[in-house]
Amino acid sequence: MGVYCQVDRYHWYQLVLLNIQIVQLWVILVEDKLTGILDYFSLRARVFQAGSLCHSVTFDEGDGLAYIHLLKAGTLRITYPDKTAVNLEEPSLFFSMNPTTHHLQPAATGADLVCASFDFGNGLKNPLAQALPDVVILTLSEIPSMDASLKLLFSEAQDNFSGQQSLLNRLIEVVIIQLIRELIEQKHLQMGLLAGLAEPRLVKAITAIHKEPAKAWTLNNLAEIAGMSRARFAVKFRETVGITPGQYLSDWRIGVAQSLLRRGKTLQLVADTVGYANTSAFSRAFSMHVGTSPAVWRKQFMA
Repeated sequence: MGVYCQVDRYHWYQLVLLNIQIVQLWVILVEDKLTGILDYFSLRARVFQAGSLCHSVTFDEGDGLAYIHLLKAGTLRITYPDKTAVNLEEPSLFFSMNPTTHHLQPAATGADLVCASFDFGNGLKNPLAQALPDVVILTLSEIPSMDASLKLLFSEAQDNFSGQQSLLNRLIEVVIIQLIRELIEQKHLQMGLLAGLAEPRLVKAITAIHKEPAKAWTLNNLAEIAGMSRARFAVKFRETVGITPGQYLSDWRIGVAQSLLRRGKTLQLVADTVGYANTSAFSRAFSMHVGTSPAVWRKQFMA
């Protein structure tokens, strides 16, 4: 009984530390660059591998899922279409937010892995998914700010306590959000949304759009928020993000609309949330972007 209680208390202590970390992370996110995106595109992950992988496995883009693989120890060979094989020989991660066919081949001695699939607005106009490359591969030494979360994840993966699956799922979600934040802060991309979020002036305008998609934004007031002239803001935005502010606003509104439709919200509520005067105007804009009406899209997506 004494041993059991000691182990149970240790696990409880781990849970307390994890909850503190999650609260701290979300407090940081409340007013940061990802807030608006996380408001409308929910992240749900499921860890399906935690431990030694001793056989090869293939993941098909046809399943529509995103994946993250974290190599704790061992050697892992990863191949994916149109790319040469990548050999991971030190603790590393493979991150694919867009469904991508890939093949994992551990060394003969196996590889210690934590693998998860996740949905972060898959199939919707999530601007993060559109901004990221198909595959991101980093050594864990390149992201030292994530050491604490990764240590908790690997520690939980090697134990077998009650509630392990739920805890691993929540931990990997924290890791995914931290990773995206790192990709922004380290300026891994020179164009697209992540580049825009890393630019100290543009990020003010982008997060304003994210927080208030219904507002009648103009080039003038977005430029004012960014602290730039109208002309300079328009040029800088297109050079950095790859599209005009107006195009980005339209894409964001449609992405938010898809997310709300997926949750079963009414057309009127969706139209109001994303800034259209009525459902007819919203339906026309949606059809122009997506190629089908909101009602038909929802039916097809939910089928």
